[in-house]
Formats: sequence, C-alpha cells, structure tokens
Amino acid sequence: MTSIGGVEMVDWKLAVTTASRLARPGPEISREEAREVVAELRAHAVAAEEHVRAFTGMTTAAGHDTPVLVVDRPGWIEANVAGFRSLLKPLMTKMRARRGNGPGGMITGAVGGKVTGVELGVLLSFLSSRVLGQYETFAPATRELPGAPEGGGRLLLVAPNIVHVERELGVDPHDFRLWVCLHEETHRTQFTAVPWLRDHLEAEIQAFLAETDVDAGTLLERLSDAVQAFTGGRREESAEPSTTATATATGPEPEPGARSGAHAPEQDADGRSLVDLVQTPAQREILARVTAVMSLLEGHADYVMDGVGPQIVPSVVEIREKFQRRRAAGANRLDQILRRLLGLDAKLRQYRDGERFVRAVVEEVGMEGFNRVWTSPNTLPTAAEIAHPAEWIARVHRGPEA
Repeated sequence: MTSIGGVEMVDWKLAVTTASRLARPGPEISREEAREVVAELRAHAVAAEEHVRAFTGMTTAAGHDTPVLVVDRPGWIEANVAGFRSLLKPLMTKMRARRGNGPGGMITGAVGGKVTGVELGVLLSFLSSRVLGQYETFAPATRELPGAPEGGGRLLLVAPNIVHVERELGVDPHDFRLWVCLHEETHRTQFTAVPWLRDHLEAEIQAFLAETDVDAGTLLERLSDAVQAFTGGRREESAEPSTTATATATGPEPEPGARSGAHAPEQDADGRSLVDLVQTPAQREILARVTAVMSLLEGHADYVMDGVGPQIVPSVVEIREKFQRRRAAGANRLDQILRRLLGLDAKLRQYRDGERFVRAVVEEVGMEGFNRVWTSPNTLPTAAEIAHPAEWIARVHRGPEA
C-alpha cells in the first residue's frame, strides 16, 4: 500500500480483493468442460490469428509478439488493476503531492486509499462479468502477467463470460468462441503489427492526465457516485451521469473493460461523472484524438470479424443477429445508469462509427490503401474524418505528401 513519498491514493490490493470477492460466480461447468473450453479458446486464438493476418495483410513486428491468456473473472480483475496502476501513476503522484506528506495528509491518504480501493473494486466486479475479451495494453509484463519483450500487452479471453453469453444466446458454442476470437485477435494484431500504437496512446493519455487538476476528495466523490448507482443508493431522478475517458481495446461485448478506448463525455444536468477530468481546451483536443483512434480500432475489429466470419464460422449470421439484438435490448434502469456512467453507451457508437469509416475507405482504396492508416500517428483519422471518410482519403491518398 505504501510508496516512496507517502501512502498510495488507491489501495490497489484492496481493489483486487474487493472485486474478486464481489464478482458474480460464472456459469456452472464441470472441471473437464472447463479444461475443454480453455483448450478450444487457445486453439481458436491461433486459428484466428492466421485468418486475421491473411485478411488484413498485417503481420507482427519483430520482438512485439504478445501472449494469449485465457482467464477467469479474478484474473481479468488483476490484469486491469495492474494496468490502471501503471497508467494512473503520474496522476496519483500529482494528487499525493497536493495532499502533502504531513501526519494529517498521511492519515487522510491511508483512509482515502482504502475507501477508493473498495469503490474501485465494486465497479470492477460489475465489469468483470461483462467482458468477453480484451487486449490489455498498459500493465507491465510480470511472471503472472507475461507480455511482449518490448513492454506490456496481452490478449485476455474471459472464459466464464464467453460460456455465459453463448448459453444465453443459444448459439453453437464452437462457432461463437471462434467468432469472439476473431474480434479479439484483430486487436492483438493491431498492436503487435503497429509497434508505435501503444506508445502513442500512452503518450496521449499521459498528456491528458498532465492537464488534470483534481484533488483526492473530488476523485473519491465521483467514484462514490458510481458505486451508489450500482448499489441503488443514488436516486434515479438525479442519476443521468456522463461518461468518462478510458482507454482499452475490447469487444465484441458492448460492456467493455475499463482502460484502453476513450469515450467522449456527455454532461448531465448536474455535471457529475465518475471522474470529471475534462477541464481544459487541451484536454478536449486530446480526448477527441483518442476517441477517433479507439473508434478506428473497434470499427476495424468489427469489419474484420464480419469479413472473415462467413468463411470460417458456419452459423455467423445467426450469431451476429442474436448478438446485435442483445446489444440493442439494453438492460434495466440501473444497468442503463451504469452504462452511461462508465462510458459503455459511447462504446457502442465507436463500433458503429468506426466500422462505417473502415468499410467506406476499403471500398474506395482497398485494404492496402486502408492500411496506410497505420503508417504513423499523422495518418490516423481525426474525429471529423471518422464521420467523413472521404476527408481522410483526400488527405492521406490525394494530399501533397501522398
């Protein structure tokens, strides 16, 4: 819990413990069935890699291959807390410096760190039952969480959630597992074939956080709002929360993990959000850029999944139809509140907007022409170009430097 210069602002260990304890149990499954599911997901991940790379023309850069990990809900929680801790370290240091290292600040920090750890744990427990897969980008490589030699990065397939959804939809489990792997493997390919992408996103997020001027009390208040909504302690009539900026590549489930996509904020009547960080024009510019990148990544994954799926997934039409109905159906009022608060509604828009962009560009200039998007940060689409693909084509393919 401690670090040089004082107590951590978030008790990360307590966050893991709380989330793992509160996470809902997965579907009933025998030990032998569980082993079969894990083995099949690993095999599908390998097969999906070949299909995705053949379809996209993208290949892993030397030294940047990353592992595929089949995890349970506690395993997903541990990976995401590690990623949060790494990504938010500069912000935590800034907040700790503001609080001060005197006795009063130390005591307040210790209490606040535990409370915040519990609050974060409650939210992660909610998310841990919804994520089918995630390319976890920012957690450093460790023995328990292996990653690329050049840094972090690993593909997480959350086995109990995949089994739960395939049963709920009543679809062929073998086809569904391969279908999920196609989407997730596309994200893995994006980051392993484009080595600068991870560093670019991290730099953008750190620039965003550097502009943040928020104290520990405000952070705790926003987090408490989220947990009260989850537990039913917040009145619905005052709970029209805004979404938050996060960064992660997840899917195809619309209830994503909590860290590698960015979502544009939607202010509510009282202006409150989980972490109300968007304060300056510079932050709004950064958020717009990151949102555009995440729309590209999510839309590209959906496009590839639809392009490859009919060739190798016999029941893909049925799966896609039922899954889209599941996305559109939404959930009860409380779940809708949380979806807005955590940015999950914005996630759905990223799928739609990004997929339309990718499809329009490929139709106009082909897959090879589309792949120029991965040349450098300068060739990534802007938010305006995501909405108007012709503008990206004109700039990248027909501009003075094309």
